[in-house]
Amino acid sequence: MDFNFYDKVNDLWTLGMNVHEVSFIGSFPTFAAVPLSKFPEICFWGRSNVGKSSLVNLLCNRKELAKVSGSPGKTRAFVQYLVDDHLLFMDLPGYGYARVSKKEIARWTAETEKYLKQRKNLFLLFLLVDASIDPQQIDLDKMRFLGEIEVPFYLVLTKTDKCGIGQLADFRQKLTDQMLQDWNEVPPMIGVSAKKNQGRQEIFSALGTLLDAS
Repeated sequence: MDFNFYDKVNDLWTLGMNVHEVSFIGSFPTFAAVPLSKFPEICFWGRSNVGKSSLVNLLCNRKELAKVSGSPGKTRAFVQYLVDDHLLFMDLPGYGYARVSKKEIARWTAETEKYLKQRKNLFLLFLLVDASIDPQQIDLDKMRFLGEIEVPFYLVLTKTDKCGIGQLADFRQKLTDQMLQDWNEVPPMIGVSAKKNQGRQEIFSALGTLLDAS
Protein backbone atom coordinates (compact mmCIF):
# COMPACT_ATOMS: atom_id res chain seq x y z
CA MET A 1 0.00 0.00 0.00
CA ASP A 2 1.15 3.55 -0.63
CA PHE A 3 0.06 7.17 -0.61
CA ASN A 4 0.69 8.07 -4.25
CA PHE A 5 -2.62 9.96 -4.36
CA TYR A 6 -0.90 12.70 -2.34
CA ASP A 7 1.64 13.31 -5.13
CA LYS A 8 -0.79 15.71 -6.83
CA VAL A 9 -0.88 18.02 -3.81
CA ASN A 10 0.70 21.42 -4.51
CA ASP A 11 1.06 24.23 -2.01
CA LEU A 12 -1.04 26.70 -4.04
CA TRP A 13 -3.62 27.91 -1.55
CA THR A 14 -4.40 27.66 2.12
CA LEU A 15 -8.00 27.45 3.30
CA GLY A 16 -8.92 30.51 5.35
CA MET A 17 -8.29 30.12 9.06
CA ASN A 18 -11.41 32.09 9.97
CA VAL A 19 -14.49 29.89 9.86
CA HIS A 20 -17.35 32.36 9.51
CA GLU A 21 -20.41 30.16 9.51
CA VAL A 22 -21.09 26.59 10.63
CA SER A 23 -24.48 24.96 10.26
CA PHE A 24 -25.56 21.75 11.95
CA ILE A 25 -27.09 19.69 9.16
CA GLY A 26 -28.28 16.73 11.20
CA SER A 27 -27.61 13.56 13.16
CA PHE A 28 -28.45 10.53 11.07
CA PRO A 29 -29.06 7.04 12.51
CA THR A 30 -28.05 5.16 9.34
CA PHE A 31 -25.90 5.76 6.28
CA ALA A 32 -29.00 5.60 4.07
CA ALA A 33 -30.42 8.59 5.97
CA VAL A 34 -27.41 10.82 5.23
CA PRO A 35 -28.41 13.32 2.52
CA LEU A 36 -26.53 13.44 -0.75
CA SER A 37 -24.39 16.52 -1.31
CA LYS A 38 -22.25 18.19 -3.97
CA PHE A 39 -19.79 19.54 -1.36
CA PRO A 40 -16.52 17.79 -0.52
CA GLU A 41 -16.82 15.99 2.80
CA ILE A 42 -14.16 15.59 5.47
CA CYS A 43 -14.83 12.91 8.05
CA PHE A 44 -13.40 12.29 11.50
CA TRP A 45 -12.95 8.75 12.79
CA GLY A 46 -11.17 7.06 15.66
CA ARG A 47 -11.57 5.11 18.86
CA SER A 48 -14.32 6.21 21.21
CA ASN A 49 -13.27 9.11 23.41
CA VAL A 50 -10.22 9.91 21.27
CA GLY A 51 -11.40 13.49 20.79
CA LYS A 52 -13.35 13.64 17.50
CA SER A 53 -16.01 16.06 18.74
CA SER A 54 -13.38 18.21 20.45
CA LEU A 55 -11.45 18.43 17.18
CA VAL A 56 -14.58 19.49 15.25
CA ASN A 57 -15.14 22.25 17.83
CA LEU A 58 -11.50 23.32 17.56
CA LEU A 59 -11.54 23.52 13.76
CA CYS A 60 -14.84 25.40 13.69
CA ASN A 61 -13.76 27.68 16.53
CA ARG A 62 -16.94 26.84 18.43
CA LYS A 63 -16.88 25.60 22.01
CA GLU A 64 -20.09 23.58 22.03
CA LEU A 65 -20.91 22.87 18.39
CA ALA A 66 -20.23 19.15 18.73
CA LYS A 67 -21.27 17.62 22.03
CA VAL A 68 -18.29 16.43 24.05
CA SER A 69 -18.55 13.82 26.78
CA GLY A 70 -16.11 12.30 29.23
CA SER A 71 -17.83 8.97 28.64
CA PRO A 72 -16.81 6.98 25.53
CA GLY A 73 -19.39 6.32 22.86
CA LYS A 74 -21.15 9.72 22.89
CA THR A 75 -21.38 9.88 19.09
CA ARG A 76 -23.68 7.09 17.89
CA ALA A 77 -24.84 8.61 14.64
CA PHE A 78 -23.50 10.28 11.51
CA VAL A 79 -23.26 13.91 12.63
CA GLN A 80 -22.86 16.39 9.78
CA TYR A 81 -21.97 20.09 9.62
CA LEU A 82 -21.74 22.57 6.74
CA VAL A 83 -18.71 24.88 6.98
CA ASP A 84 -18.82 28.28 5.23
CA ASP A 85 -21.23 26.97 2.63
CA HIS A 86 -18.62 24.94 0.74
CA LEU A 87 -17.31 22.12 2.92
CA LEU A 88 -18.91 19.34 4.98
CA PHE A 89 -17.60 17.86 8.21
CA MET A 90 -18.81 14.40 9.25
CA ASP A 91 -18.28 13.15 12.80
CA LEU A 92 -18.43 9.34 12.62
CA PRO A 93 -19.30 6.99 15.49
CA GLY A 94 -16.20 5.83 17.32
CA TYR A 95 -14.96 2.26 17.36
CA GLY A 96 -13.56 0.02 20.08
CA TYR A 97 -16.09 0.90 22.77
CA ALA A 98 -16.97 -2.26 24.69
CA ARG A 99 -19.77 -0.95 26.93
CA VAL A 100 -22.48 -1.43 24.35
CA SER A 101 -23.99 -4.65 23.13
CA LYS A 102 -22.28 -6.75 20.48
CA LYS A 103 -25.36 -6.24 18.33
CA GLU A 104 -24.98 -2.46 18.55
CA ILE A 105 -21.25 -2.66 17.77
CA ALA A 106 -21.94 -4.87 14.75
CA ARG A 107 -24.65 -2.49 13.51
CA TRP A 108 -22.44 0.57 13.70
CA THR A 109 -19.48 -1.24 12.19
CA ALA A 110 -21.62 -2.17 9.20
CA GLU A 111 -23.09 1.33 8.85
CA THR A 112 -19.67 2.97 9.05
CA GLU A 113 -18.21 0.60 6.46
CA LYS A 114 -21.11 1.44 4.11
CA TYR A 115 -20.31 5.11 4.51
CA LEU A 116 -16.58 4.67 3.90
CA LYS A 117 -17.10 2.46 0.84
CA GLN A 118 -20.04 4.26 -0.77
CA ARG A 119 -19.93 7.96 0.13
CA LYS A 120 -19.23 9.55 -3.25
CA ASN A 121 -18.20 13.00 -2.01
CA LEU A 122 -15.91 11.74 0.77
CA PHE A 123 -12.75 13.73 0.13
CA LEU A 124 -10.48 12.98 3.07
CA LEU A 125 -10.61 11.12 6.37
CA PHE A 126 -8.86 12.30 9.50
CA LEU A 127 -8.08 9.21 11.57
CA LEU A 128 -7.58 10.25 15.18
CA VAL A 129 -5.20 8.30 17.40
CA ASP A 130 -4.37 8.96 21.05
CA ALA A 131 -0.71 10.01 21.29
CA SER A 132 -0.66 9.76 25.08
CA ILE A 133 -0.61 5.94 24.97
CA ASP A 134 1.22 3.38 22.86
CA PRO A 135 -0.09 2.74 19.31
CA GLN A 136 -3.11 0.47 19.48
CA GLN A 137 -3.65 -2.56 17.26
CA ILE A 138 -7.25 -1.59 16.58
CA ASP A 139 -6.07 1.70 15.06
CA LEU A 140 -3.54 -0.11 12.90
CA ASP A 141 -6.28 -2.47 11.74
CA LYS A 142 -8.48 0.48 10.73
CA MET A 143 -5.58 2.02 8.79
CA ARG A 144 -5.13 -1.23 6.92
CA PHE A 145 -8.85 -1.30 6.14
CA LEU A 146 -8.76 2.26 4.81
CA GLY A 147 -5.85 1.31 2.57
CA GLU A 148 -7.69 -1.72 1.25
CA ILE A 149 -10.75 0.34 0.28
CA GLU A 150 -8.55 3.22 -0.96
CA VAL A 151 -9.87 5.98 1.28
CA PRO A 152 -7.23 8.73 1.64
CA PHE A 153 -6.50 9.66 5.23
CA TYR A 154 -4.28 11.77 7.43
CA LEU A 155 -3.37 10.80 10.97
CA VAL A 156 -4.30 13.24 13.72
CA LEU A 157 -2.43 12.67 16.97
CA THR A 158 -4.72 13.81 19.78
CA LYS A 159 -4.16 14.62 23.45
CA THR A 160 -0.65 15.89 22.80
CA ASP A 161 -1.02 18.16 25.84
CA LYS A 162 -0.55 15.00 27.90
CA CYS A 163 2.77 14.24 26.18
CA GLY A 164 6.24 15.65 26.57
CA ILE A 165 8.23 16.46 23.44
CA GLY A 166 10.22 13.24 23.78
CA GLN A 167 7.12 11.12 24.37
CA LEU A 168 5.39 12.55 21.29
CA ALA A 169 8.46 11.95 19.14
CA ASP A 170 8.67 8.40 20.47
CA PHE A 171 5.00 7.81 19.64
CA ARG A 172 5.48 9.08 16.09
CA GLN A 173 8.44 6.76 15.61
CA LYS A 174 6.64 3.73 17.05
CA LEU A 175 3.60 4.37 14.88
CA THR A 176 5.76 4.90 11.80
CA ASP A 177 7.70 1.69 12.43
CA GLN A 178 4.52 -0.34 12.86
CA MET A 179 2.85 1.14 9.78
CA LEU A 180 5.88 0.47 7.59
CA GLN A 181 5.37 -3.23 8.17
CA ASP A 182 2.35 -2.91 5.82
CA TRP A 183 2.78 0.39 4.01
CA ASN A 184 5.34 1.72 1.55
CA GLU A 185 5.12 5.08 3.26
CA VAL A 186 3.08 6.63 6.02
CA PRO A 187 0.47 9.39 5.68
CA PRO A 188 1.00 12.86 7.14
CA MET A 189 0.76 13.07 10.94
CA ILE A 190 -0.60 16.22 12.59
CA GLY A 191 -0.44 16.67 16.35
CA VAL A 192 -3.37 18.47 18.00
CA SER A 193 -4.53 19.53 21.42
CA ALA A 194 -8.05 20.89 21.84
CA LYS A 195 -7.17 22.07 25.34
CA LYS A 196 -4.21 24.12 24.14
CA ASN A 197 -5.77 25.14 20.82
CA GLN A 198 -2.93 23.52 18.90
CA GLY A 199 -2.95 21.92 15.46
CA ARG A 200 -5.76 23.94 13.89
CA GLN A 201 -3.53 25.83 11.46
CA GLU A 202 -1.72 22.67 10.36
CA ILE A 203 -5.00 20.88 9.60
CA PHE A 204 -6.43 23.79 7.63
CA SER A 205 -3.19 24.12 5.68
CA ALA A 206 -3.37 20.42 4.78
CA LEU A 207 -7.02 20.76 3.78
CA GLY A 208 -6.29 23.83 1.71
CA THR A 209 -3.62 22.23 -0.41
CA LEU A 210 -5.72 19.14 -1.02
CA LEU A 211 -8.87 21.06 -1.92
CA ASP A 212 -6.96 23.37 -4.23
CA ALA A 213 -5.30 20.48 -6.03
CA SER A 214 -8.54 18.51 -6.55
